[in-house]
Amino acid sequence: MELDDVWEKVNFMNTKKTILITGGAGFIGSEVIRQYINDTDFNVINIDKLTYAGNLESLEDVANSDRYVIEKIDICNISALHEIFSKYRPDVVMHLAAESHVDRSIDGPQAFIETNIIGTYNLLEVSRLYWNELDDVGKEKFRFHHVSTDEVYGDLDFNEADLFTEITSYSPSSPYSASKASSDHLVRAWNRTYGLPIIITNCSNNYGPYQFPEKLIPLVILNALEGKQLPVYGKGLQVRDWLHVEDHAYALRLVLEQGRVGETYNIGGHNEKKNIDVVKNVCKLLDEMLPESEFIPHESLIKYVSDRPGHDLRYAIDASKIEIELGWLPNETFETGLKKTVKWYLENRTWSDRVLDGSYKRERLGVSDK
Repeated sequence: MELDDVWEKVNFMNTKKTILITGGAGFIGSEVIRQYINDTDFNVINIDKLTYAGNLESLEDVANSDRYVIEKIDICNISALHEIFSKYRPDVVMHLAAESHVDRSIDGPQAFIETNIIGTYNLLEVSRLYWNELDDVGKEKFRFHHVSTDEVYGDLDFNEADLFTEITSYSPSSPYSASKASSDHLVRAWNRTYGLPIIITNCSNNYGPYQFPEKLIPLVILNALEGKQLPVYGKGLQVRDWLHVEDHAYALRLVLEQGRVGETYNIGGHNEKKNIDVVKNVCKLLDEMLPESEFIPHESLIKYVSDRPGHDLRYAIDASKIEIELGWLPNETFETGLKKTVKWYLENRTWSDRVLDGSYKRERLGVSDK
């Protein structure tokens, strides 16, 4: 099936619905919302705690849509969740809200336990009680789509034949991945025990526009622009599979519309790269795009630092299930996606500057707070 045919099928199936998205002001969530508002007739309810990684400026293009609502909600506040479900009566839920930065989980794991485990439990319970009260048509239509990570599987050695599949045993290494593994198990239990119609997706490393600058690719871009060091853990030999955020968002939409209830789908970019090669590729693109830069060659800014505790060696996803069942393949290669990403950051310095100086957090007027 051609990729364009897949997206046409998705749009055809998008009859008027109300989708509740948690964490919609984050990197992946904001891309999902932009696509839903621009490409479908869905009503979108965005609930987000608006922590450091939640940025409403990433949603400026759709903020004035009459089909979009933002509510400042902490998913650890179960009474507030009940109010939201009662007020908006969602047809489907896409759960993206999570603490997601590994280094932060090592320094302070409590927030990861609270949001990723307790918050997911709260959302499952509210969804279950809400689903039980729906009529037969509403029950049949309802879905709880839990968005997770490939890090729950632990890591692989450097044998290219070894890949994460949907039945790979869980072996998380960090407080972050352990908390996400816990939430995955809760979601499956609510399906097995209560019959809640769930779907789980586990994705590889995302990159693209609007990503918070503590992540590798935007960190390298923005540090290099200022002539700052480009820190690389260990020797940078860790391997990750890179997935452009636009491709990931398309896949999430497709799974929510056409995925089978109770199933898990791995979403990967088919782009395994060593961290050091990712950093060097960014540097080369900056050399090409900024020929007048005083920091050329930008590779000279690379600095190797002590490795992260428990650092996973390699992630690699087998995404054949979503390709075979739903016809999905990533549209971007790593080369095309990385070039688009670097270009976006160069052309949107105001966005990144406001993130770096914290000013984006000071302009959240008009957002209800619960």
